[in-house]
Amino acid sequence: MKKIGIILLLLVGLVDAFAQNTAKYPVKFTVAQDGTGDFKTIQEAIMAFRDHSQERVVLFIKNGTYHEKIVIPANKPNLHLVGESRAGVVITNADYSGKSYLNNQKDAVGKTQFSTYNSYTFLVDAPDIIIENLTIQNASGRVGQAVALHVEGDRFVCKNCLILGNQDTLYAAKEGSRQYYVHCQIEGTVDFLFGKAIAVFQSCVLKSLSDSYVTAVATPAYQPYGFVFFDCKLVADSSAKKVYLGRPWRPYCKTVFIRTDMGGHILPVGWHNWGNPENEKTVLYAEYQSTGTGANPSKRATWSKQLKKKELSAYTLAKIFGTKENLPTWWE
Repeated sequence: MKKIGIILLLLVGLVDAFAQNTAKYPVKFTVAQDGTGDFKTIQEAIMAFRDHSQERVVLFIKNGTYHEKIVIPANKPNLHLVGESRAGVVITNADYSGKSYLNNQKDAVGKTQFSTYNSYTFLVDAPDIIIENLTIQNASGRVGQAVALHVEGDRFVCKNCLILGNQDTLYAAKEGSRQYYVHCQIEGTVDFLFGKAIAVFQSCVLKSLSDSYVTAVATPAYQPYGFVFFDCKLVADSSAKKVYLGRPWRPYCKTVFIRTDMGGHILPVGWHNWGNPENEKTVLYAEYQSTGTGANPSKRATWSKQLKKKELSAYTLAKIFGTKENLPTWWE
């Protein structure tokens, strides 16, 4: 009888374990500030998702202004955040480099102030994240580096979003991270698109708010691609008259504009070497069929490049992102 009891206990344990492994988890949540959804805050909803989910989970966010500092941690992959409308869902915060922590608290390394790297309004640290129909804003004003969106995770997609800030608006941060921005509008002042990632911008509007630089890329020497822009439009605030396409945050940076409509605020020389002529020997600054008043191929910096048609074959999403044949395309 004792053996039978032990066997029954083992069977119960196996059944319980099987039930847990096959349990169904919710795959859609709603955030609404008025309490009509599953959660009232975006961060609370993110943390409620199953860790390391292999199934796509959708978070629908109703219109409202969300005063939050959002983090999608590395253990929360496969999330798709969808706003009710791009203009109606506003995620806003106002941290910036040099701002003191609340009550002069210290972080893990003993610092008492924000840096560029943790000044973000929205941090994506997990892979396989999609965000769509959102406005992400750093509202701190012109106080120096103040990131709106900071992305570390691989296979990141940003669709139809408005990303607002001033200096350092979008930090496409981690080397090797693949990021795809499509039909987005991104606004800022100095170096408002920067980072080490492999980032593609498709049909985006990039708005300069002052005389400055659009990009400051830091592509590692071993990485074949940096930032690539397809069919984008460069526009400017009325106060912005002299804007460079980019300057190299680090040597070997790679920035390519393909079929981009450039406003008259773009300087004829196009590119800046950040005060270091040695950068001219290592960077890849290139264009193909730029149009608009700011397109001046004959007057561009002599160390930049105008691509030939045959060279375009190297600039497909599959080649840039390194996707193998017969595998699903994560960016679609």
